[in-house]
Amino acid sequence: MGTPSLSPWAVLVLALVLLGLWAPRVLSRQPNFIVILADDVGWGDLGANWAETKETPHLDRLAAEGTRFVDFHSAASTCSPSRASLLTGRLGLRNGVTHNFAIASLGGLPLNETTLAEVLREAGYSTGAIGKWHLGHHGRHHPNSRGFDFYFGIPYSHDMGCTDSPGYNVPPCPPCPRHGAAARVARKDCYTDVALPLLENVTIVQQPVELGSLARRYAEEAARFIRRASDSGRPFFLYLALAHMHVPLSPPLPPAAGRGVYGASLSEMDALVGRVKEVADSLGRGSTLLWFTGDNGPWAQKCELAGRLGPFVGAWQRQRGGSSAKQTTWEGGHRVPALAYWPGRVPAGRTSHALLSVLDIFPTLVALAGAALPPSRRFDGLDVSPVLFGWSDVGHKVLLHPNSGAAGKIGEIEALRLAQYKAFYTTGGAMACDGSTGPEERHQPPLIFNLDRDVQEQEPLDVASREYQAVLPAISRAYAQALQDIAADNVSAADYSQDPAAIPCCNARHVGCRCHGAGGGLGSSWHPHVEKRTPWLCL
Repeated sequence: MGTPSLSPWAVLVLALVLLGLWAPRVLSRQPNFIVILADDVGWGDLGANWAETKETPHLDRLAAEGTRFVDFHSAASTCSPSRASLLTGRLGLRNGVTHNFAIASLGGLPLNETTLAEVLREAGYSTGAIGKWHLGHHGRHHPNSRGFDFYFGIPYSHDMGCTDSPGYNVPPCPPCPRHGAAARVARKDCYTDVALPLLENVTIVQQPVELGSLARRYAEEAARFIRRASDSGRPFFLYLALAHMHVPLSPPLPPAAGRGVYGASLSEMDALVGRVKEVADSLGRGSTLLWFTGDNGPWAQKCELAGRLGPFVGAWQRQRGGSSAKQTTWEGGHRVPALAYWPGRVPAGRTSHALLSVLDIFPTLVALAGAALPPSRRFDGLDVSPVLFGWSDVGHKVLLHPNSGAAGKIGEIEALRLAQYKAFYTTGGAMACDGSTGPEERHQPPLIFNLDRDVQEQEPLDVASREYQAVLPAISRAYAQALQDIAADNVSAADYSQDPAAIPCCNARHVGCRCHGAGGGLGSSWHPHVEKRTPWLCL
């Protein structure tokens, strides 16, 4: 909301561009784009961010060869809303997606919302989505109907269905039932009746998914899409939404000492990103912008299977019980790692402190592709090309943080960032590892923290202090203006209704919707480009 101001250095650079003396953004062809979105990853899960982390050599190299953004935020603190905002450049109060969709959801991201893939495909791009979707899978909400030429992945979170090898979770979940197995008592937070599906476009190619081979398959499909798009001569946009680091975790090798299961899974994710970067570089360094970030912070209630927050621990909340990570508006819930890599375009070895958001990916890529933003709607994201290219280090003046499942009304703006100040209107309500949720509290006037002095969010400003009294009017104006702007916008409403008929099922006659094959499943020898497809019966 608003336009970032430029530094004197940026003004000089722009003058040189106008004079034709320096033109780093004059592109001979449209660039390729790869957006890698990790799931439930912590800001401290990158060694480049947090020295205690040792499992991310490929990501650390990516940071050394590109730009690291240390004040970068997801648009929500849970799955579906964050992804909807990435693909629309709009907050959930505008695009209608305020909480997660279910396996039986009939709806998804509203059809009147235009996705980044739709804009780029219209601009001549090959478009592919690999991995987690979670924006509706039934009918026209499927990724193939939302601008993606190709889709390979799981239509929602990979804990939303049973598998034969359930991996590591807290608490652990049982494997899928076999044909003739006795009925079992359902376990809270575990899906025991329907197997997790793997889709290629609108076809279920495996059900249940073999989680242990999922990272390898995603890497293979990403490489195949990149090479196929390159051979076509068209620029491409690949949206790679990883299963890592969401539970259940299924590391490929027995966990070693140290961080155990989580560390082994983090290493697997790191290697996957390194493989995708290698394939992109093979096309010619400088032809592809790779942007890595996360959808939200760690899921604290998963205890040792949750990621590192770094310094953003939300100490004020922790002192009162409850989580200060995923689902919350504390920094640990939405401040995520972010790296941009584009040899010859994005400065190497640079650290940016600009206030940025996943919302900015949409308008920035649209601008770099030479396309236009969809009309008749307002955007929360900015074209941050000046920051990307190192011309400026100024991003948002104001950033809004919606409630993503903690205390308060779902989707409502419960926290606001203004420069170094952060105001909270509601706190509590998200579960921590110890089972506590913390009291749900409304704050009027709001709690205000100065993040320049207190990144741990430990001690709010004294309401009687000069600093609090000086900043409160500006925060109140920004909050009111934001709500007025949203109210005056062309907003959408998502359909959250459910019907069991919408559940992806490749064999409704078999227990758990299991596909027939060796051992009751398609097995480790299955290859999506060789084996016979099983039709998706739900569309």
